[in-house]
Amino acid sequence: MVMAVSVKLVLGSIAFGIFWVLAVFPAIPILPIGRTAGSLLGAMLMVLFRVITPDQAYDAIDLPILGLLFGTMVVSIYLERADMFKYLGQMLSWKSRGAKDLLCRICLVSAISSSLFTNDTTCVVLTEFVLKIARQHNLPPHPFLLALASSANIGSSATPIGNPQNLVIALQSKISFGEFLLGIFPAMLVGVFVNALIILCMYWRLLSDQRDVEEAAQEVVAEEDVNSHQFSPATMSHISLNSLEWSSKTEIVNIDIPAANVNASVGHVETLRNRMRSENELHGTSNEGSKFPVDLNDTKDQTSELHTQRRDENQILPSNRTASMDGLGDSFFMQSSEEKENPTTKWKRILWKTCVYLVTIGMLISLLMGLNMSWTAITAALTLVVLDFKDARPSLEKVSYSLLIFFCGMFITIDGFNKTGIPSTIWDLMEPYAKIDHAGGVAVLAIVILLLSNVASNVPTVLLLGARVAASAAGISRQEEKKAWLILAWVSTVAGNLSLLGSAANLIVCEQARRAQHIGYTLSFWRHLIFGFPSTFIVAAIGLTLIRP
Repeated sequence: MVMAVSVKLVLGSIAFGIFWVLAVFPAIPILPIGRTAGSLLGAMLMVLFRVITPDQAYDAIDLPILGLLFGTMVVSIYLERADMFKYLGQMLSWKSRGAKDLLCRICLVSAISSSLFTNDTTCVVLTEFVLKIARQHNLPPHPFLLALASSANIGSSATPIGNPQNLVIALQSKISFGEFLLGIFPAMLVGVFVNALIILCMYWRLLSDQRDVEEAAQEVVAEEDVNSHQFSPATMSHISLNSLEWSSKTEIVNIDIPAANVNASVGHVETLRNRMRSENELHGTSNEGSKFPVDLNDTKDQTSELHTQRRDENQILPSNRTASMDGLGDSFFMQSSEEKENPTTKWKRILWKTCVYLVTIGMLISLLMGLNMSWTAITAALTLVVLDFKDARPSLEKVSYSLLIFFCGMFITIDGFNKTGIPSTIWDLMEPYAKIDHAGGVAVLAIVILLLSNVASNVPTVLLLGARVAASAAGISRQEEKKAWLILAWVSTVAGNLSLLGSAANLIVCEQARRAQHIGYTLSFWRHLIFGFPSTFIVAAIGLTLIRP
């Protein structure tokens, strides 16, 4: 039985509404199942409600986009193993000339990195590093975290592989990698500069003032701790719990056991063991024959004596975190140091890293030449797997498969919602006022994209509006159609800076900073909005004047 149009409209709207709520509020108390499960739920409801058929649901999944996403994530994993992101991090602190210089570097490095390795990846790998740099220099973290997130969003607009919505636009519009880059790069470059200028103006006094010495001393992070930071670039929008637990354990060891006291503490432990053996011999027992062969009160007194003496030694010989890391690092990483000294291992490592960089450069050149984007990325990824010449499972496990599944569910849900006719009706009302052949129409279109990107997220916005905006512009000319796609890419990306919920990159920075061990910082929604509101409108408006088809 064919479903009535009115029933399809209502049920399709309900399914899309559930998807939207869980995409924007993934931890909502009444259904805290997350974005990925939410997208699958929306897709399932579209099929169960018979808004679309199962075959139509399968056809809605865009395999080229999934292939391009998978390929770029795998390449980023091997780039991380080749220390690419470590070098990017070192660029931030190398010969830094103060807080303002550091902030400008973060904006530049974040923008360039996100244009090549996606904004989510950039924020995952650089957030904790930026936070440690700020703590090391006794600086307030939030201007630098805002610079990282906002510049990553702006920088990602320049290329089709910079963010997911650009992937969708590039493949649907058939715009080549080179044309896409040339069309948006000037706007991106000026946008990053203007965004950095806005941050400097808003926080000039804060970046100039010296913080209280006593407060700063409690937050100092050793330079070696910054340089030894490990990245996990391809986790995208989630964080590995195992890595957090390991980081927590190692930092607790570094803080609680000063290197100067390690030998002394070991000596006291050995003394206690000897006393316990003496007690066992005196009573004619052994540890194996009795559970408690030692007098508990005596042991408690000795343990208390040990803790007291360690506390006294800590007061007499205070050591900073750098000293503790140096003392423990020598013994803990002795084996790896010996391996580094092996010339054969060293040269093999250098050769492998060189191959990784050359394959990545080859991938970028192929994209610029106009070759198929998804298969180019997949070919580069598999080339790196083969060159690694070992089991690829540990590397492939780092791929964010939840993101790929989220896209599958979102494609189906959006396709079902389009079949309800609601998006077409809304666009028919706006189209006369959103013609891009005059400034007023561009402004109206930009505002609609900006607001919808923050309400429904940027990728669903592109999927809902893309074909309609392009069809409207195609009636004017082929150049105007290309310009419409580029405007959609620019505004939907920059719109992510408006609020903390506007972009996954913003949420990644917020969560990574909050969970950082001992140096954690909470970036509030209102603090981000105070900066994001003026920055988004100013950067978007300036960029629109620079986009050329």
